Amino acid sequence: MFLTKIQLITALGAVGLAAVVLDLVRRRRLSEEYSLPWVISTVVVAVLGLAPPVLRAVTHALGILYESSLVFFVGLAFGTVMLLYVSIKLSQLTQEHHAVVRELALLRLEIDERRAPGREGPPLEERA
Repeated sequence: MFLTKIQLITALGAVGLAAVVLDLVRRRRLSEEYSLPWVISTVVVAVLGLAPPVLRAVTHALGILYESSLVFFVGLAFGTVMLLYVSIKLSQLTQEHHAVVRELALLRLEIDERRAPGREGPPLEERA
C-alpha cells in the first residue's frame, strides 16, 4: 500500500501533533485534562487523512459535497468546542480567584482589628 503525498503529510502532521501534546504533558505545561481532546483530534485527523474511503463515506453520509469541507468543518467544530471549554474553565478560575481575594481581605481586616493601636508593629498593608 502506497501513501499519497497528502496522506503522508497528514500522517506526519498527526504524529507530530501527538508528540508535541505528549511532550507538553510530560513537561507539565499541559494538564492531562486538556490533553485528551488534543489526542482525540489527532486520531480523527489521522483517520480522515489516512483512510480516504472513511472520509468519503462520512462526507456522503452528512450530505457534504467536498471532502475538504468536512475536514474544515471538523477543525472548526473542534476549535469552537475547545474555546468554549477553556472559557468555562477561565470563568470558574475567575470566580475562585474572587473568593480567595475576598477571604484574604477579611483575614487581613480581622488581624488588623485584633491588633491594638498601642501594640508594636505596623499594619499588614505596610509590612507587605
